[in-house]
Amino acid sequence: MTDKYESPLVTRYASPQMVSLFSQDTRYRTWRKLWAVLARTEMELGLPITQQQVDELFAHIDDIDYEAERQREKEVRHDVMAHVWTYGKAAPSAAGIIHLGATSCFVTDNADLIIYRDALSYIKEEALRLLAFLADAAEKYKDLPVPGYTHYQPAQPVTAGKRIALWIQDIWEDINEIGFVLDGMKFLGSRGATGTEASYMDLFDGDGCKIDEMNRRIAEAFGFSECYPVCGQTYPRKLDSRILSSLSSLGQSCYRMAQDIRLMQHDRQMEEPFEDQQIGSSAMAYKQNPMRCERICSLARYLMILPTDAAMTASSQWLERTLDDSANRRIAVPEAFMCADAVLRLACNVISGLKVNEKITEKTLREYLPFIATEDILMEAVKRGGDRQELHEHIRKISVKASEAIKQGEDYDLLGHLAEDSALGLSREDLDRLMDPALYVGRCSEQVTSFLEKIRPLISSVDKEEVIIDV
Repeated sequence: MTDKYESPLVTRYASPQMVSLFSQDTRYRTWRKLWAVLARTEMELGLPITQQQVDELFAHIDDIDYEAERQREKEVRHDVMAHVWTYGKAAPSAAGIIHLGATSCFVTDNADLIIYRDALSYIKEEALRLLAFLADAAEKYKDLPVPGYTHYQPAQPVTAGKRIALWIQDIWEDINEIGFVLDGMKFLGSRGATGTEASYMDLFDGDGCKIDEMNRRIAEAFGFSECYPVCGQTYPRKLDSRILSSLSSLGQSCYRMAQDIRLMQHDRQMEEPFEDQQIGSSAMAYKQNPMRCERICSLARYLMILPTDAAMTASSQWLERTLDDSANRRIAVPEAFMCADAVLRLACNVISGLKVNEKITEKTLREYLPFIATEDILMEAVKRGGDRQELHEHIRKISVKASEAIKQGEDYDLLGHLAEDSALGLSREDLDRLMDPALYVGRCSEQVTSFLEKIRPLISSVDKEEVIIDV
């Protein structure tokens, strides 16, 4: 226990991998890597930096004296310069050339770009894992008829697999969007205080080609193929907005999926996993609440509001830069990633253990199918020579009467009453033949099979190891 506030995203919900990516160690070690690569590249391009200095910088990337850095930051009120000073203490021969020609955003922004790229790639892989679990479930239940709903009222049956395919399609689109954002990410490089590279024009005696080559090499060292063509002091904050929008989109899809499961769990048709020792309620011992799906919705709701934060920041960047984005981004962007990660972990856990109660769905279908089948009954009666409009009115009156009786808790044999109506000209045997749910699911199975053929190549190598949720 601690007497300090701790984010639940860190302590309860996000994965160790995502928490580590946004840790102080990762952030500040990345700063040091950037400084070391900058020095090496400047040396290679002819600036007066020695191999010994470069080697010493690379040798001291990981041994950060955080206490010394904290004390220095209290004195100078500047985190980057405090880290420059601390790095210089660890690598004294290179102390005089650390950060040469650079401004603070060289380390802060480029490190963010590296971390965001890696975090977004991790989210994409987790989303693909969720897709793999969903694809297995869709395949398993592609032929199982279940009640369909529009307006949350009984409608034509679908199959459980077809419903799951709807969730897959949403998440597939999200994965494509995340891939688009990743493909468009560029590096900032070392561009100077206002993005003009003026300091490097002095250092390289006006040789712009060397500056371009320096930035190309630095970007390449961190896995980026190009830098932004133009920038101010920072990379464009539009990128943050695009990243958070893609994460929000994923949250929307998972929310929809989890909410659908919650609705079906109410009707006992589908259930999230429930462990042997799990307690559903402190008061009502019988309860098996859909707490994981509820948590998905709760976290996704938070995730979905964060793009507004990034949009406001992107729209309010004054001229070459303003610092009112800094504290904001330290909170909003990491929390968006950890929240998206938490949602995906929960979703993988739910779908990998998803339970469909086939007997309940069959019972519910039997109850509603006579009503749902009235359109087919009408068509069959018309084929036998009846007047469509007159028959529609006969069926409507009988159906409404049946519905009212059921609402009053009474038994009402809709098919029996329809068989007794001579205007329809259909026997009870004729009507019973129309009560096969498979007659009403259309091309569900075919649609699922065709759709999964498109999805399978994306998930052929996905690791489907069980996702354990501790709390």
